[in-house]
Amino acid sequence: MSFNFFSRNGNILPIAEAQVPLSNIEYSYGFGVYESIRVSNGVTYFLDEHIERLMNSARAIGLGHAFSEEMVADAIAELLAKNVADTCNVKILLIGPSTSFDKTQDKSLRAGGKTAKDAELNILCLNPLFPDKKMYRDGVACVTYPYERPFPHAKTLNMLQSYLAYRKAKEAGAYDALLIDKQGCITEGTRTNFFCIKGRTLFSPDENVILPGVTRKAVLKIAADNGFDVLQKDIRLEDLPQYDGALLTSTSSGIMPVASVGDFTFKERPAALRELMAAFDVFLSQCGGRL
Repeated sequence: MSFNFFSRNGNILPIAEAQVPLSNIEYSYGFGVYESIRVSNGVTYFLDEHIERLMNSARAIGLGHAFSEEMVADAIAELLAKNVADTCNVKILLIGPSTSFDKTQDKSLRAGGKTAKDAELNILCLNPLFPDKKMYRDGVACVTYPYERPFPHAKTLNMLQSYLAYRKAKEAGAYDALLIDKQGCITEGTRTNFFCIKGRTLFSPDENVILPGVTRKAVLKIAADNGFDVLQKDIRLEDLPQYDGALLTSTSSGIMPVASVGDFTFKERPAALRELMAAFDVFLSQCGGRL
């Protein structure tokens, strides 16, 4: 499906105008943050949580702007209506100002004004990519890549190392690359959160060193509601054989079981993981897009 419109600073414009000047050094250097939101059959999933994380990401890297959470939500709703989009991914790009943000610019921006100093908010609709159903049945392969993101709680446009890691995964025919820190621990994927599972306990890397995924947050809620325990701990590559299985979470794939990490292969997809995946699907069908 093609989408004919996008939103810039709350104004709906033809998609042909969705351009970034080559002179925009903030975009070129990755001084921006972003979010991807799932829209399925007219339901926008976890909108408040995504917008809250967008704002937190901007604060984490010192990106000042005058956009409120309400304004972003309204712009998304208006864009979906204009594109008549009931199933898509909504991408939000908040690109930083060229100089330190001045709160006196607030009135100009709210009135529709724009200066070179202002941050810019672009929102567009993209066609979603749906993972093969066999992946949910059989699990996926992951490779590993040594890298620690400098601002783990910020979803930034500075994606070079993650891009190289993901490219390594694709070259190996894998689903994602798991990032390994200096202590040899798995932190997260390039676009996913990572868990191990043993019995009815989920094991997560320390939240201080990972991006707090929105789907991850939903999975933690569903796990607690269904009698699972969750523990945070270091997960090393050599420790993987002690677990029953592993899983990835993300906006695009929900819960994705992991079949292998590097040379290590899990014996099977455990029953508890299948139960958690089923509970997640039920939750999505009944939650109305809210956590």
